[in-house]
Amino acid sequence: MVRLVGAATPRPVDLSLLEAERNVGNDWRDAGTAPYQAPGDIVLWHYGRSIAPLKVVRDDERGLVAWLAEGTEGLDWRPADGRSTREVPLSERFTVALAPVISPWLGGGVLRIVPTGRPWSVWLFWEDDGAFAGHYVNLELPHRRSDGATATRDLTLDLWLEPDGVLWLKDADEVEAAVACGRYSVEIATEIRAVAEWARAELVEGQDWPLDEEWTTWRPPADWSVPALPDTDEVRRARATTLRP
Repeated sequence: MVRLVGAATPRPVDLSLLEAERNVGNDWRDAGTAPYQAPGDIVLWHYGRSIAPLKVVRDDERGLVAWLAEGTEGLDWRPADGRSTREVPLSERFTVALAPVISPWLGGGVLRIVPTGRPWSVWLFWEDDGAFAGHYVNLELPHRRSDGATATRDLTLDLWLEPDGVLWLKDADEVEAAVACGRYSVEIATEIRAVAEWARAELVEGQDWPLDEEWTTWRPPADWSVPALPDTDEVRRARATTLRP
């Protein structure tokens, strides 16, 4: 990680260029438009080809707020040879063959906040003792919606904002590796870096609403259960091939 200091240097971002990365939700409606889901409803979060069920906290024109509970099973894509993603060298990480797996969300629950029309979401983490750990700003495509689902795709680069305001840039080396192997064009990588500056300026320096204190103190209702993945053909295939310890 690289600590970021000084003022952000934002510029207009060509989101149409980044749309080349979208592989799901292409014909869905823009986020921030009705119909909305009610608190407690299940929303399927499509993250590229990965899927996870979350509980809706709030859903309106400003954006989506949703809760990923500890232990929630998700459909993910991992290296087909059994390694974890982090075990794959950077030079291979964007070209290694992937296979679908069913895996639980490890660690505590995470609150995810998706401001409408922005190429990022904000993930709130807590320590085991309940202390707020920080904001993870996940750079991703602006969300699109369909009934009961939201779709985005990761843009690799991320920000980590500590509770004391210290800001870090994460995974810049992965963006460089993606360019080196042809996964990203130089133009797309340049726009992704511009998204990071946009998020620094508007979200962090501007203290946009996803950073409001109400979210750092929010906790899920005691009667909320852990939602399940839908029993689709895709999920069944992933269950059939997932290695169990």
